[in-house]
Amino acid sequence: MFIYVFSIILIVASNVIYNICQKSTPDKVNPFAALLVTYLTAAVVTAVVFLFHKTDKGFIESVRELNWTSVTLGIAIVGLELGYLMAYRAGWNISVGSLVANILLALMLIPVGVLFYNEGFGANKILGAALCIIGLIVINR
Repeated sequence: MFIYVFSIILIVASNVIYNICQKSTPDKVNPFAALLVTYLTAAVVTAVVFLFHKTDKGFIESVRELNWTSVTLGIAIVGLELGYLMAYRAGWNISVGSLVANILLALMLIPVGVLFYNEGFGANKILGAALCIIGLIVINR
């Protein structure tokens, strides 16, 4: 149960910091310089944490077990980071931009979950999705 709750708290806390940092990145900074420093920092932190996360497999063996998802995720993360940076530079408010993006994301993932992961989508979820759509309309007026 701890990991179940902690994982969501970590996501929310990290997203708050993430959006504050994205909104606070100076407008005149080359976005790719900002991304490079961001990813170098992430790589160093990940490498250090990897050293302390003991498993029965080494680094090379772990890398060999990877598939296309890590490379694709890297590309998607660059798009995500650049998209948020561009959105905030274009004038989206921090209180609205992330909300709109995440509601649209949730709506886009509904058919993915239903079609590819056999997730159920009953009446309560349909109502919730409809309320999200109504919320998008209201918040953007």
